Amino acid sequence: MSYQIDLSGRVAMITGASSGLGAQFARTLAKAGAGVVLAARRIEMLKTLRAEIESEGGDAHVVGLDVTDPVSIAAAVAHAETEMGTIDILVNNAGVSTTGKLVDVTPDEYDYVLNVNARGAFFVAQEVGKRMIARARGAAPGTFTGGRIVNVASMAGLRVLSQIGVYAMSKATVIHMTKAMALEWGRYGINVNAICPGYIDTEINHHHWQTEAGKKLMTMLPRKRVGKPQDLDAVLMMLCANESHFVNGAVIAADDGFGV
Repeated sequence: MSYQIDLSGRVAMITGASSGLGAQFARTLAKAGAGVVLAARRIEMLKTLRAEIESEGGDAHVVGLDVTDPVSIAAAVAHAETEMGTIDILVNNAGVSTTGKLVDVTPDEYDYVLNVNARGAFFVAQEVGKRMIARARGAAPGTFTGGRIVNVASMAGLRVLSQIGVYAMSKATVIHMTKAMALEWGRYGINVNAICPGYIDTEINHHHWQTEAGKKLMTMLPRKRVGKPQDLDAVLMMLCANESHFVNGAVIAADDGFGV
């Protein structure tokens, strides 16, 4: 017997959707029937993704978003709901990193990573969460009460890795933020969970896996391989499904066993 997750009638907003995991998350949710709001700063890349999704029969809308700017966040969410309808699913994916030893981290580098990964993720979730709560209370229109928020953390938030200490700190914040939101918002039917991806081959880091350093790192992984963005599809779909109402506050590692 086959099992299919149907998200028809749902609206999903994906931050950091212009490339990498965000773009794949958008494709996956659109194929499941959700209308997708593609949010990021790189508008032209979002437009290309929208054309791809629409060519396959999906429904997509593009909105500019700078997660470090609360005004941009509020405007993007409001615009998305005006164009697509109330947001039922948020995939909080926007993220950045820097590489280097902690003793060499500058204040600007620290602020750059924490402002996007922790502060930005919080205020995007807060803006969407406020609207979900208002619908649950009957104070705002919407046919679907509750919602799904999926925060994209990292295995580095569970296991500190050298050279990316500040990134690891920011993702540990996202993990604890997920649990706090799940505890506080669960009463409104909002399920907040986190995915902690391991090493994933995307267009941003693809060249690294061809270098000697990348090949050496790969030999240190449990199954001597890195993942593909599609390898996260199953866990994403499970957390976004209407049927996942009993999964709240979960932090799911999708790292091929790296954290074991």
